[in-house]
This record gives sequence, C-alpha cells and structure tokens, in this order.
Amino acid sequence: MPDMLVKLYALPNWADLRDKLAQQSVDIRRAIAPEKHLVVSWVRQTFGELWASETEVAFTNHPVSCYIATHDKHILGFACCDATCKNFFGPTGVAESERGRGIGKALLLACLDAMCAQGYGYAIIGAAGPTAFYEKAVGATVIEDSSPGIYRGMLWS
Repeated sequence: MPDMLVKLYALPNWADLRDKLAQQSVDIRRAIAPEKHLVVSWVRQTFGELWASETEVAFTNHPVSCYIATHDKHILGFACCDATCKNFFGPTGVAESERGRGIGKALLLACLDAMCAQGYGYAIIGAAGPTAFYEKAVGATVIEDSSPGIYRGMLWS
C-alpha cells in the first residue's frame, strides 16, 4: 500500500459533519491519558496487535495524538498521528457496524486539523489502504514508490 500526501493548508471544513455526528450523539475528540488502557484494548481487539502498539505510542505524545469517536461511553472508532513517524497519519479504524456514517472522515479531519495547528504544512498517510477514500475526503495524492516505505524490514507477528 502506498503512502499519500495531504496539503494541510487546504483541508475541507468539517463543521457540518461534526455537527451531524453530534446530533447523533457521536463525539469526536482527543483521547486523554486515563482512557489509554480502554482505547488500546479496543484497538487490539478490533484491529490487532500492530495497530494497538502504534496507538500506545500516540498516548505518549504531548498532547496525546489519538482521537476517538464515542457514543454513550462506547468507542466507535479511532485515529492516530505522529505514532510510528513524525508527520504521519495513522493508524485509523472504525467499528464495522459504524462504517458509512462519516465517522472515519471526521476522525481523519480531527487529526489532520491538529497536525496543521502544530505547524505542519503537509501530512503523510502511511500505507494508505483505501486510497480512493483519502483522495475524495482530503485531496490526498499517492507518493510514488512509497511502499513499503517506513515499514520496510519490519518484524511481523
């Protein structure tokens, strides 16, 4: 899967999406340290050990670089940045039962907005699976010859 590049200075406004999700009692927010064990456990159970490891790292950043979508104190999805590498978005995922509601896009935009606020001009989406989603959501472009990129030689379980 290739990496993708996003112009953080040209992100779409997502206030309407955030409001739509809020009307459905879905909260998109930065996770906080006391939630680490719950979020990492959910990521591990839902998406596996590798993404759980990256999520743990996101909780060591100041501020925490993991965003979550919640409803009624239940996690629906997550997104991280600056986990495996500085200036990288990912991993991210939404519970299968919650897909198609805009939660993934909202989490993506929350992270990218935070990266922009930290002074980044561009972000890299590492090993982007659904490239068409990222192209449509934020105008991301494929970085040629970027696979396996930073994951070259990684140990796999």
